[in-house]
Amino acid sequence: MNAFLVSTGIVSLAEIGDKTQLLALVLAARWRRPWTIIGAIFLATLVNHGLAGGLGLWISHLLTPTTLSWVLGIGFLLMAFWMLIPDKIDEDIDSPVKSIHGVFWVSFITFFLAEIGDKTQVATLGLVAEYQHYWAVVLGTTLGMLIVNAPTVFVGNKFAQRIPISWLHRLSALVFFGLGIFALIRAFSLS
Repeated sequence: MNAFLVSTGIVSLAEIGDKTQLLALVLAARWRRPWTIIGAIFLATLVNHGLAGGLGLWISHLLTPTTLSWVLGIGFLLMAFWMLIPDKIDEDIDSPVKSIHGVFWVSFITFFLAEIGDKTQVATLGLVAEYQHYWAVVLGTTLGMLIVNAPTVFVGNKFAQRIPISWLHRLSALVFFGLGIFALIRAFSLS
């Protein structure tokens, strides 16, 4: 029970203001199908954190903390610049994805990919390695993601017309840039 509660709490705190929370807001503003998006976030998180948990011990032995910090730092900086490049979908307000199934799969894939290398995924790796309770940690981290992102989706759905997508992209780029700088500072301090 301790592994479940600790995992839920850590991921809930780590997710506040995270890029995937901003993504949940963008998805809600774009398609206004909150229950479909929340279902996609749940499944994407469960699969992503399930894989992370399964690889927790192996990866912790494979990479040194310094190497991991360098990889994450450079990756986050690249993502920050990528977020500033407008996507085709942002230029066209009438998205070609209209069906509930299309919204689900676009949300699932986008959220799953955004979670790769994210601090909550890394936390899942570490928590499984520390506690050795795979399901308790994976279910706890998944619940932590939903505690933060479900309300975000409903807020995004409610205020969709008032939130310019370009502002969200700039804010996301700023978050990625900060995470990249933080990871590189950590890499330098570990070297």
